[in-house]
Amino acid sequence: MDLTFTREEQAFREKIRAWVGQNLPTDISHKVHNALDLTAQDMQRWARILGKEGWHGYAWPKQFGGPGWGAVQRHLFEEECALAGAPRIVPFGPVMVAPVIMAFGTPEQQRRHLPGIMSGDVWWSQGYSEPGSGSDLASLKCKAERRGDYYLVNGQKTWTTLAQYGEWIFCLVRTSNEGKPQTGISFLLIDMKSPGVKVRPIVMLDGGVEVNEVWFDNVEVPADNLVGEENKGWTYAKYLLAHERTGIGDVNRAKRELERLKRIAKLEGVYDEPRFRDQIALLEVDVVALEMLILRVISAEKSGKQSLDVAGLLKIRGSEIQQRYTELMMLAGGPFCVPFIREAMAAGWQGDFFGAAHCAPLAGTYFNYRKTTIYGGSNEVQRNIVAQTVLGS
Repeated sequence: MDLTFTREEQAFREKIRAWVGQNLPTDISHKVHNALDLTAQDMQRWARILGKEGWHGYAWPKQFGGPGWGAVQRHLFEEECALAGAPRIVPFGPVMVAPVIMAFGTPEQQRRHLPGIMSGDVWWSQGYSEPGSGSDLASLKCKAERRGDYYLVNGQKTWTTLAQYGEWIFCLVRTSNEGKPQTGISFLLIDMKSPGVKVRPIVMLDGGVEVNEVWFDNVEVPADNLVGEENKGWTYAKYLLAHERTGIGDVNRAKRELERLKRIAKLEGVYDEPRFRDQIALLEVDVVALEMLILRVISAEKSGKQSLDVAGLLKIRGSEIQQRYTELMMLAGGPFCVPFIREAMAAGWQGDFFGAAHCAPLAGTYFNYRKTTIYGGSNEVQRNIVAQTVLGS
């Protein structure tokens, strides 16, 4: 197993680093490095910049308009973007639904939806979780009834991230109550401008709106928007979740945030406190270990060997690391993390008033990241899956 990069791979890294340095807007990278709120316009602006280069779907094969990069190139692209302060690509379109459409969609669905996803022009949302159906996703109740050439959809989805901007949503819906719960689920693509679709914001502790409820009230969805076969949606859902869980691991963001943690600790005078330094060191060891795991998987893929299905493992470790660095940042900032006035931060003057602008978002971020071990399949469930599929117990 070779975890070193070749000369060609290092040259590719330099090419990406130079391109990102020239094309990433400085106002966006400033927000990312300082954990300031990104607007929808910020995220879509970066998506469109990538789209013009054909890199918004950087993991796509050439046959669908992607660059056709291998695993190492994709990793290096992600790393250089993260370290430069690029926003995370909003994953619902290019990372989640696009691979499903490529693998299971019709040629017409591919022609209709993939170009808008690659360009960054069409914002997608994910309709999986429901009240009472989160980790136990197979118990979902949102119903789609076939009526000739369309489905009539009724029900609710919740915790729908950034759905207030969504133009399309991919949904798991119940089309049958026969047999096991998993066998009656289908995968639908729904235009969010359809009559009967209503989005209700869920206001969080920090006053922001990141997640929403989405209601479907007699929404008519063309039958042509069914992906694959009716009642086979659970298969497609698992395929998508593997992409989501791998993305949650996000070691490159962890490396960037580790450096931010060190900066905050130095500014707050706790970096040289031995016990706090111990915690930073322990976190850094775990970040390096996660990176080594990812590089092992990449090495196996590059050599043609069958790698273990480690999506759940990456999700477990990555999400726990995210919670630890947000907690340490908050502890470093102490009481300066408590005052948070969203309008003041947007106007850029809260730092002058409190004298610690870098601390203001930290408590809100800490609370927000309590979700990471829950979404994408709770870590408790993922540990059971890893025990069964990887360890064979």
